[in-house]
Amino acid sequence: MPSPAQDSFQLSLEDLGTPLSQVTFCVIDLETTGGSADSCGITEIGAVKLRGGECLGTFQTLVNPGCAIPPQITVLTGITHSMVMPAPRIEAVLPSLLEFIGDAVIVGHNVRFDLSFVQAALERDQRPKLTNRSVDTVALARRLVRNEVPNCKLGTLAEFLRLDHQPAHRALDDALATGDLLHLLIERAGGLGVTGLDDLLSLPKMAGHASAQKLRLTDSLPRSPGVYLFRNSQGDVLYIGKATNLRARVRSYFSGDDRRKIGSLLRETTQIDHMKHPHPLSAAVHEIRLIHEHKPGYNRQLKDWGRYVYVKLTLSETFPRLSIVKAARDDGALYLGPLSSRSSAQRVVDAIHTSVPLRRCAGRVGKRALRDAPCTAAQLGVSMCPCAGEVEPADYELVVERAVRGLTVEPNLLLAPLAERITALAREERFEEAADVRDRANALAGAIRRQRKFDQLRRAGHIHIDLGPLGGVALDHGRLQSAWGEGELPNLGLSPTSNDRTMPSDAPLAPLDRELADELSCIASWLEHAAPDLTLDHCDGVLVSALPALPSFSPRKGLAVDDSEFVSSLRRSRR
Repeated sequence: MPSPAQDSFQLSLEDLGTPLSQVTFCVIDLETTGGSADSCGITEIGAVKLRGGECLGTFQTLVNPGCAIPPQITVLTGITHSMVMPAPRIEAVLPSLLEFIGDAVIVGHNVRFDLSFVQAALERDQRPKLTNRSVDTVALARRLVRNEVPNCKLGTLAEFLRLDHQPAHRALDDALATGDLLHLLIERAGGLGVTGLDDLLSLPKMAGHASAQKLRLTDSLPRSPGVYLFRNSQGDVLYIGKATNLRARVRSYFSGDDRRKIGSLLRETTQIDHMKHPHPLSAAVHEIRLIHEHKPGYNRQLKDWGRYVYVKLTLSETFPRLSIVKAARDDGALYLGPLSSRSSAQRVVDAIHTSVPLRRCAGRVGKRALRDAPCTAAQLGVSMCPCAGEVEPADYELVVERAVRGLTVEPNLLLAPLAERITALAREERFEEAADVRDRANALAGAIRRQRKFDQLRRAGHIHIDLGPLGGVALDHGRLQSAWGEGELPNLGLSPTSNDRTMPSDAPLAPLDRELADELSCIASWLEHAAPDLTLDHCDGVLVSALPALPSFSPRKGLAVDDSEFVSSLRRSRR
């Protein structure tokens, strides 16, 4: 078993997908004075290097353990104290052993045991630990031949499977027998679609899976970015996903993926389709579009998308008000969203109401008053109430204008009063109320920040981005129009449908539907993450924002509830 240090060993997708016939294996076996690497020593090392079924060389040496060999160990191995006395200490053996191993994949029968002694010796000699990948033939045998043998001890396997070499509790003999076993197990594993190193490394978990017989469905999957679709016997799409390595990702469902519905998904699956992509961005966008198109029942995003709502400011009314709606329409209103849920939208509405006294009553206000007295919110002094006929349209229009500017080009008009409110509550030691206002402010700042990213992409027009060796992408008002890489121009159904035109940064945009919002969110996140490695070849508009940066009200970073300096800066910028 690899040590924790081995997790940092970097192999590219090409390395992991190397055909097994081209992988160099180094089979290791040790004889020791006992079972603990901390208190026992190594008495013999045997190793054999293999590639493509051929032996490339062997390594064998006795080792002076620096301690007495227990009688039972001598009986088992035949190695006596007199045999190891003239042998070199492990510190002298390590350089040649490491050179022999090189960058090969280490193999052992219960490889964790052998590696624990080697790693302990390296640590005592102040050398870096091995970071090679490792394969345990015990784990492979339990998955592939357990029903054919009484147990998975090396001697039992060698006898029942008629291996060319027989183990004898001597290091090189056991290493040669383990090498024979490895070749036999790789041959058996071919029936489960094991063709590359990554397949072999993950096989011990996969082969014991309840749906392991369906691993054949992954045989044609490439080790490249793309989208995959699980289908049932009627051809209906059950689940859609994306991956940077299609083969590794899909095969992982048969091993370590223990999500609750995976077993049910695999039982229903009879076909796995895939579409290659030049790079992960086009795969991610195609995944979103396919999920919206097919609405597969096992995709959790569908449930998340079903909760999407918008915060709407009804500008078509004489006295506009805020509301939460399920769909956005081109009705002249100002929409913020879509937001992830009604609860998050309500926090945004509460934040806006805290900053500007928009009316909170839902009735349609005409020339005549709807009530004899102001509503409760107006009586408390937190909103205006045109329902009682006591508010002039011109006065209310100033409040609406402030809200509109705060939601579009001047967010500090809304955020600064919230910051001031947080500070005032904190000074009065009303910390629970301060935390509640902070959560509202954080929700509003996050919604505006997300909306700003969407609008920035939509106003930028046509964009061409060079990804270097990965190819490039073309965006049309934020939507992915095409993607290419390594000379490919795949037909991915990525035609843009946006009718937006390049326009000034303060011009209104049509409401954003949830399908487009998901795609723009994906692209905006990718651009932000990959920005240092991108080259912008062409942009119709401007891909940067001249608007002031938005503060963070997160409880873990950014604004503290008593950050008066931050509040003062917001107040100055508002002026």
